[in-house]
Amino acid sequence: MKPTAPIVITGFMGCGKSEAARALANRRSLTLADLDQKIFDQTGRTAAQLITEESEPAFRAIETKMLRELLLNPAIGVIALGGGAWITAENRELIGEHNGLSVWLDAPFELCWQRIATAAEDRPLGRTRKQAEQLYRLRRPVYQLATIHLPVQAHESLETIVTRLEAALADLS
Repeated sequence: MKPTAPIVITGFMGCGKSEAARALANRRSLTLADLDQKIFDQTGRTAAQLITEESEPAFRAIETKMLRELLLNPAIGVIALGGGAWITAENRELIGEHNGLSVWLDAPFELCWQRIATAAEDRPLGRTRKQAEQLYRLRRPVYQLATIHLPVQAHESLETIVTRLEAALADLS
C-alpha cells in the first residue's frame, strides 16, 4: 500500500524513530529513508561528526538539503528524521509542502536517556543528562506540531507501537 505522501517519523533522540519507521515500512511494503543515514551516505560523516566538526547550523543546512531530496523522491513512503530535524521550521514547511504525514513518537525522557546513555553513538547535543533533558523540554512544544501524537512507553514492544501507529494512521483515512 503506497500512501499519497510520505509518513515522516519524528521525536527526541532515543525515542525509537528509526526502528519504528523501519518496522512500519516493512509492514506496509514501503520504501524507507533514514535522514541521518542519507546524510552519512552523502557526506561520509555522521550527524555527530558534522555538528562537532562544522557546527550545528552547518549540519542543519545539510539536513534540510537532504530532506528536500528525500521528499522529492515519490518512491519513498516512510522517512525517519533525526531528533532535531522537525525543530527546524523550514523542514516542517517542506514536509507540509509535500503533504507529508508527521508522526511524533513521544517517549518519556527517562526512556530516551536510558537509550542515549547506553548507545555507542556520540550525541553531541545530549552528552550529559542535564543537557539532554533541557533539550528534551525545549523541543517538546515543537514536536507537538506533528499531525499524529503517539505516546510510547518503555514496556511496549516495537510491534505494539507500530500496531498503534497503523491504527492512528487509519483513523486519519
